[in-house]
Amino acid sequence: MTSKVLIKGGVVLSLGTDTPNFAEADVLVEDGRIAEVGPSLRARDAEVIDAADSIVMPGFVDAHRHAWLSIFRNMGADDAILQQSVAIPDLATRLGPDDVYASTLVGLLGAIEAGITTVVDWSDMLVDESYIEATLQAHTDAGLRTVLVQSNVGLESGSAIDRIRPLADRFPSEQALMTIAFGESSLEARDVEALGRDWTAVRQAGLRVHAHAGVMADTPRNISEHTNSGLLGPDVTLLHCSHLSRSDLEAVKASGASVVFTPSSEMTRGQGSPPVQELIDLGIRPGLGVDNEIATPGDMFAQLRAAISIQHATLFESKLAGKAGVPQLLGTRDVIRWATVDS
Repeated sequence: MTSKVLIKGGVVLSLGTDTPNFAEADVLVEDGRIAEVGPSLRARDAEVIDAADSIVMPGFVDAHRHAWLSIFRNMGADDAILQQSVAIPDLATRLGPDDVYASTLVGLLGAIEAGITTVVDWSDMLVDESYIEATLQAHTDAGLRTVLVQSNVGLESGSAIDRIRPLADRFPSEQALMTIAFGESSLEARDVEALGRDWTAVRQAGLRVHAHAGVMADTPRNISEHTNSGLLGPDVTLLHCSHLSRSDLEAVKASGASVVFTPSSEMTRGQGSPPVQELIDLGIRPGLGVDNEIATPGDMFAQLRAAISIQHATLFESKLAGKAGVPQLLGTRDVIRWATVDS
């Protein structure tokens, strides 16, 4: 028997390239898929949800979050001790498995409350299996769609896949709510040969790669070399990218790799301004993420406002400098698409 849900009378943001928004319309969902959008829809035997005074839109995709750090929410970027410790994997050893479970669950449930229906959760804890099991249980109990990115931070080359492959076997890519991916802690910190060996093994296991790139200004970059070697590709997502040059970004575009930045976190922690206009110029549609909630909000609206503000400020600065041919301002619909249907 077909299950039907009729969401009636809301402001509908379809966000499709050829579909309009509606000041008031209905959305018919059949067997978990949108069947029709429009005013005054009728459906026999449908469960009716009154969406008056509400916005009906695709769920947000948080494309990069460290959910296990949610326990440190609002501690602030000025806490020097915490800021020095956050990047150190042994921070997790100060927490027990129950702490990691609770912190991860708090982060994921907070995401749901903020309208986020998909979270890419970066796990960079070097601890025993009980911590991994705690993280997996939190993902299961949260009940939203997630990608668990198991980082290789602190692991020797060649050993990361041994940790990740059993997870991939337990949660195959066709599973609906949770998938596993591989996390490269720093693309620039390792030579191309070592990366090639590790990523080949990861790809043989059928996993995507998420890699930090261009995070800090003083980190040497060789993105073009990675692209020329065939390392980058459509199965790679590069994170942050604040300090990638134009030629780096052109190489990323040519490879088909994706880009995700976390504007509130990057700006608050002094990691640099995301290259919003450069990505637009190259036709790269980025994803957006929260990163962590230590000093920045855990909702996607904050990321939307930050992204659009950065781009507007960049263009206004160009206009004030008297430059000609200034591009168009980023629109609300465009930036919402980045955080929903384009992710």
